[in-house]
Amino acid sequence: MTSSAIVSRYASALADVVTGPSEMDTAQVVQQLRRFEALLAGSVALQNALATPAVAAGRKRAVVRKLADQLGLGKIARNFLLVLTDHRRMGALSALIDAFETQLDERLGYVRAEISSARDLEERQKAGLAERLSRLTGKKVRARYAVEPELIGGVVARIGSTVYDGSLRGQLNVLGRKLAAE
Repeated sequence: MTSSAIVSRYASALADVVTGPSEMDTAQVVQQLRRFEALLAGSVALQNALATPAVAAGRKRAVVRKLADQLGLGKIARNFLLVLTDHRRMGALSALIDAFETQLDERLGYVRAEISSARDLEERQKAGLAERLSRLTGKKVRARYAVEPELIGGVVARIGSTVYDGSLRGQLNVLGRKLAAE
């Protein structure tokens, strides 16, 4: 298991490279790493080969290079994967990519929002919700949407540790607590 401090350091280093003066397409780097992550997740044999100390480092590097070429990965993504291979951190790839995305969002002025609704929202509703949340936070919002029928109606937005509960279930819970207090 790789500690969160180590994950954060690797993610920060990659974010430094990607957001440096070269003006790279950060979304493309994330997408490339996610493709490799999916390939790795789909093969237990590959996971074991990259994790075991019984396989020589040179062979692991050769495998990662060949897979990176087959996936069409750019230089930055390929080199990052090789660094992870060299330092035996490939098992933390998913956590590293997540931390990298979070770092990129922070540096580029975005905040992540997890939005749950009782039913699928229309595009205009999503846009309006994202715009309101942007005004509340003062940052651009990257929203992920989920459907939770148990909300009954309305939406719940989670941004970091802050929860904005505009659901019918939430309102009923508040009403229940008020009635119980009387």
